Amino acid sequence: MADKNESAAQDSGNAAPGDGAASVTIAYIAQSAGVSVPTVSKVLNGRAGVSDQTRARVEELINRYGYRKPKGNRQKIVELVFRELESMWAVEILRGVEQVASRNRTGVMVSRFGLHDSEAAVDETVGRRPQAVLSVAQLSDAERDRLTAKDIPYVVFDPMDDVPDGVPYVGATNFKGGQSAARHLTGLGHRRIAMISGPDHGYCLARVAGYRSALEEAGLPADPELVLRTGLTREDGQAAASELLARPDRPTAIFAANDMQALGVYQAAREAGLSVPGDLSVVGFDDVPVVAWVDPPLTTVHQPLTEMAAAATELALALGRGEKVPQIGLEFATRLVVRESTAPPRR
Repeated sequence: MADKNESAAQDSGNAAPGDGAASVTIAYIAQSAGVSVPTVSKVLNGRAGVSDQTRARVEELINRYGYRKPKGNRQKIVELVFRELESMWAVEILRGVEQVASRNRTGVMVSRFGLHDSEAAVDETVGRRPQAVLSVAQLSDAERDRLTAKDIPYVVFDPMDDVPDGVPYVGATNFKGGQSAARHLTGLGHRRIAMISGPDHGYCLARVAGYRSALEEAGLPADPELVLRTGLTREDGQAAASELLARPDRPTAIFAANDMQALGVYQAAREAGLSVPGDLSVVGFDDVPVVAWVDPPLTTVHQPLTEMAAAATELALALGRGEKVPQIGLEFATRLVVRESTAPPRR
């Protein structure tokens, strides 16, 4: 006898398909079980976050209709999705994705989900039927649901906010990175250390928290006036640093939330007639290749973007093959790379 959810579906005109697994969709399984599409996806992929009772109900329906995840009609491509393509670290991400895709004889397609046209963009992605989607920074609930409903696996790369349980992601230890940067500066003897932060995204907040932790560890007050929040571009970093350096009690060191901001700090210091690191020590975050060649070479927190992107692609392809993976959330360690932009403060 059909359960009440299934009966309701039939009463509304969505009767159970009659020709077996080929016509049953994940959306129908979800509707019949009275759960969401992502919940059915978790059951299919053996993920946590589903109660035993719900898992049993979904598995019973999967077995009743003989549902199997469709695998044969996807294109041999990984779709790499950016919200914006202006950041220099996009090249490092693409390098890691391409390495793994090439080994797996899979193509790479780069696309962009805009902030205001994401619904149309994700529909185009669904229409292309890629092996998997690798999204940089974020995927909205609606975008994730749309991909899951079409059995297209995805991984969020370097998520800007906390991801819900069960969402595959690859990130970095941003708190530890911020902590190591500020510890380096306090260890050199700096006592007035400013930070130029980014928007209130999870990874920026974690870097600020690490910075504050290191100051507290060194017995220094966390002066809120020394933390400026701005965008993550060179121009934003320059404007924020100019404000900090114009103060009568200017900082002797600045930790920037990314390397682009740090390069803007260099420009602001030059305009103020200050030398780096003689008058001002500067630390960045990311370690994009160009910062090793600027004058002076930038001390920065290395985020292994290429390795992270490679791991995210391996994870996405494994999910696309229907494999059970031991871990769907990965965090890579950051490390401080000391170059020539930091020195003890002048006495």
